[in-house]
Amino acid sequence: MANSFVGREADLARVAAALTTHRVTTVTGMAGVGKTRLALESLHRIDADRPGALGETHWADLGALPHERQLIATLAHAVGFADHTTGVALDALVSWLSGRRFLLVLDSCEHLVAACAEVVGELLAACPDLRILATSRQRLGLPGERVVQVAPLPADGDALALFLDRALVVAPALSLRTPHQSDSAREICALLDGVPLALELASAQLMHTTLHDLCERLGSRRAGLMSPTWPARHRSLRLAIGWSHELCEPLERLLWARLSVFPGSFDRRAARGVCAGGPLSAAAVDAALTGLTGKSVVGVEEGGRYRLPRTVRDYGAMWLEELRESEATATRHAAYFLAHARSADEGWAGPGQSLWYRRIAAAHVDLCAALDHLCDHDPPAAVELAALVGFFWVCCGHLREARAYLEQVLALRPGFSRAGERAQWALGIVKALQGDLDGAAAIGHRCARGAERLDDAEARLAAAYLIGLAELLRGEPGRAKEVADEALAVAGAPPFTSASTLRCHLVRVFALTALGRLGPARSEAAWLRALCAAHGEHWTRAYADQQLALIALAQGRPVPASEHARAMLAGMRHLGDTFGIALGMDVLAAAAAARGLGEPAALAAGAGQTYWAAVGHAQRGTPELAEMRRACRAEAVAAIGEYAFQLAFRRGAEGDPDAVLRLAVSGRLLGNG
Repeated sequence: MANSFVGREADLARVAAALTTHRVTTVTGMAGVGKTRLALESLHRIDADRPGALGETHWADLGALPHERQLIATLAHAVGFADHTTGVALDALVSWLSGRRFLLVLDSCEHLVAACAEVVGELLAACPDLRILATSRQRLGLPGERVVQVAPLPADGDALALFLDRALVVAPALSLRTPHQSDSAREICALLDGVPLALELASAQLMHTTLHDLCERLGSRRAGLMSPTWPARHRSLRLAIGWSHELCEPLERLLWARLSVFPGSFDRRAARGVCAGGPLSAAAVDAALTGLTGKSVVGVEEGGRYRLPRTVRDYGAMWLEELRESEATATRHAAYFLAHARSADEGWAGPGQSLWYRRIAAAHVDLCAALDHLCDHDPPAAVELAALVGFFWVCCGHLREARAYLEQVLALRPGFSRAGERAQWALGIVKALQGDLDGAAAIGHRCARGAERLDDAEARLAAAYLIGLAELLRGEPGRAKEVADEALAVAGAPPFTSASTLRCHLVRVFALTALGRLGPARSEAAWLRALCAAHGEHWTRAYADQQLALIALAQGRPVPASEHARAMLAGMRHLGDTFGIALGMDVLAAAAAARGLGEPAALAAGAGQTYWAAVGHAQRGTPELAEMRRACRAEAVAAIGEYAFQLAFRRGAEGDPDAVLRLAVSGRLLGNG
């Protein structure tokens, strides 16, 4: 679909006025009337005219959510809150938003109105600087809500302008249209009641027909819709969607129906993997997808991804049900994303690690949908999928969802299995990062017993990593090293034999540093970092850089410490690991302070505090970091004074932390970029 915005000047003014005078604004209207585009254009224009007038703007697409269970997690992810807490999820989100000036957009929330109203009410009561813009087919029903009702476009005004704008994309010759063609265009706009989505779908047909024929066919079709099964207000939209469906080739119709299984966006690889079968070969999927994009049935997004507008997706789902393929397609969808997760797990320690992190992040709503389906239809597969994505989700800020799904599938577990043990392990990692170190260690020991029962070398190493992590976080590096050493000795394999082998080597480095054995720690960390660099691995390499930075600080070498901290931040930024970024900011601040760079140290420390808030915790990590943070503050204050330190710290904490991160990674923060 074309992206240019046409008309609606009065509606744009109404939305802008509402956003500046009310804390909650809801743009309402029928399906296909253009609520989302109006909201987007309103925000673009406000930002262009008055940059920052509404504060930070964050967009939450709720149309892909099948139920309210994922609502708070989706809102948290939209505002950059990688929740590591264990309390009430809404309370944690409130704490993160409190004191911040935000505009939160809830797009397509009509199927979650009651849940959205409850959550929004709590957020507005607790966060005085928060504003909400919602798009929905019905109002939220909140006190003080300003409702902007969006009507279809006037047939001989904006509707005609929109239709011709889209028509000229596929039929440029219409720029020289005859009076008769102009009359046909006006008639089409009237037949479609000025509904924007209907107009766009109709205009795409001009690749295959003339304006006159399009007008004639729509007119004859409309007569058959006098007793529609859809509500009367959707008659024109049903006309356009139904006629677009009829004009599709048979394989395009079949693909349209099968694509409705995707709750959000998808790529061609996923479309082939899920929708191919029967008369639809993989090559036929490609051809049909090209046809559907040309007909504006499927929209094209940035990055080569595709999406069905929700109303179009609903129509496809109706036909999928008519074809009696709904369950089979959902099963293929779940199988595809289970295979996707297996490939990601196999590639974790290799050169494709960062690519797999991005793919798992992009497929988040699909993985949730697959887990929901498998929990109902194939519990063992659900256990495997949750186990496979658990570690990725932990690193990408989906800690609560990881825990919820892991606990759900473990309750379904039919018996002892490798996948079940892996799911237990993933749950232990979640508990460790949420601060339940005793619970994490207990799971680690259970996993160790399970590994012996399975006689599984990889499971032994995984259990050792979990136990070692828990021991490191509670200040027992000697015990952590002992556990890792024993597991590595039994395995007798080089680091890149498996992901768990690599992680156990990292535990050794952490333990050696904490024990003050800086020479061996530096040698092992440098060796491990070099191996990771040679293999294109980022996560372990980033933590090796963190340890090299700590070692350099302890040895009185702040310049190399700052370079290793920068490298860690670059790696964690590459993976989108907020927890790792928070740790890295603390180390960079300490290195800057040790160099006498008080203001950059304060800026980094302030930005680091914001990143820590984004995981819902005060500064955490291994216990020895507490002394590093105390020294950082003392050295920075000694360099520039308490007042200057506080000013710079507030600039870092209250400004854009990502801007400070970019300066840090580039080297410009410390003056060497």
